[in-house]
Amino acid sequence: MPAALDAIVAELSESDRQERIDLLIDFARNLPPLPDRLAAHKDAGHRVEECQSPVYLFVELVGDRAALYADAPMEAPTVRGFVSLLLEGLNGSTVEEILEVPNDLVARCGLQEVLGMLRVRGLAGVLRRIKAEVTRAAMGQAQPQAAAGPPPGPAAGP
Repeated sequence: MPAALDAIVAELSESDRQERIDLLIDFARNLPPLPDRLAAHKDAGHRVEECQSPVYLFVELVGDRAALYADAPMEAPTVRGFVSLLLEGLNGSTVEEILEVPNDLVARCGLQEVLGMLRVRGLAGVLRRIKAEVTRAAMGQAQPQAAAGPPPGPAAGP
């Protein structure tokens, strides 16, 4: 797990119930707005369907590093907070680091103790969606290289 995310998970897991809620609300306040170039693309293709609240995710690869962007409503502070902590903990990570994040991250954070089952399921869906989008972006990045064929090898000698 990326060090930044590991530190956030440790802080949450070591906190009591009220502190976890307060931390999520702090993260919710700190979710950066979507860049203008992405805000116009909040559509079904970017929505996390497992979430009752409208959460939109965008993933770009810059070299081998992920740039994650998201939008979640202020009216859903726990969801918005979880999305924000994922972005803070995963931005700049490699595809491999993101794919290695444990699927039980919500439980590791201790959030199942403070949120209802539907919210927990939705939060797990956000992580699954990030992993799927990172994988899709990596595959899209690899396809142009594959289409060009293998790099030229050394010239064959006589």
